[in-house]
Amino acid sequence: MIVPHATSPRAVTKAVVPAAGLGTRFLPATKATPKEMLPVVDKPAIQYVVEEAAAAGLDDVLMVTGRHKRAIEDHFDSAFELEQALAAKGDAVRLDAVRDPARLASIHHIRQGEPLGLGHAVLCARRHVGDQPFAVLLGDDLIDPRETLLSRMLDVRDRHAGSVIALMEVPPEQIHLYGCAAVEATGEDGVVRVTGLVEKPSHQDAPSSYAVIGRYVLDPAVFSTLERTPPGRGGEIQLTDALQELASSGTVHGVVFDGLRYDTGDKADYLRTVVRLACDRDDLGPEFTAWLKEFVAGLEEGTGPGRRPLAA
Repeated sequence: MIVPHATSPRAVTKAVVPAAGLGTRFLPATKATPKEMLPVVDKPAIQYVVEEAAAAGLDDVLMVTGRHKRAIEDHFDSAFELEQALAAKGDAVRLDAVRDPARLASIHHIRQGEPLGLGHAVLCARRHVGDQPFAVLLGDDLIDPRETLLSRMLDVRDRHAGSVIALMEVPPEQIHLYGCAAVEATGEDGVVRVTGLVEKPSHQDAPSSYAVIGRYVLDPAVFSTLERTPPGRGGEIQLTDALQELASSGTVHGVVFDGLRYDTGDKADYLRTVVRLACDRDDLGPEFTAWLKEFVAGLEEGTGPGRRPLAA
């Protein structure tokens, strides 16, 4: 059961989850399985994202998928035969686990016909969203369930209107992996005004050390801006470029996040995410942590298992 962080009605009720990417960094696993469906312990990564939206009080979720992502639609649908079999066995725990994804929110799907970038994926949501502000949550950026980043962003949107983006300070040598924000102080703790944005700059050209991470609360004005945004870096329509135009008018704020975030789009970070969340589980943590300590001690001593390298 997901308990919303918000205690009062939200002006923002809709979330958009772009999930049409090919997942090339995880091939061959993603040849037939969407990258968003790769398991993080015993739930697919995208379920954590929808749970985050639900916890922030967003009960209408649109997933922007592609024709090779049918498994996502199936996961958030009812599975009658499986549910019936579990009910017949009296397996209430697994039955609830199977039913939970479909109960998180009112979930809708639309296909992005061509892989034209994140900005284009957001533009695909225009008819569903209409003239309302909405959240965008990227499916390979997981925020620890104990954090309240999205709720904080929604609060900032309530106070300031406009758009709100999540920012995280990163080392200079990593800034080229992200969109980067030029910012100025607001006098409000953890909240800055965004004055400019650059998509994946070199560290010499970066206006700050603040990286844009995969959480946005967007004003519907972004749609008309995206419509006239030409293809940018990589020949794709970049959301960063549209937000740069909005930032020039002073309508974009940033919430600085220093909590736990997991990048499941990177192989090493994906493995770290699985280990971290498994260690935090009451049902798995004690046994798994004890094994992990023993395993690491064996590696350090050169006597542990797994000393023979596996083929890549």
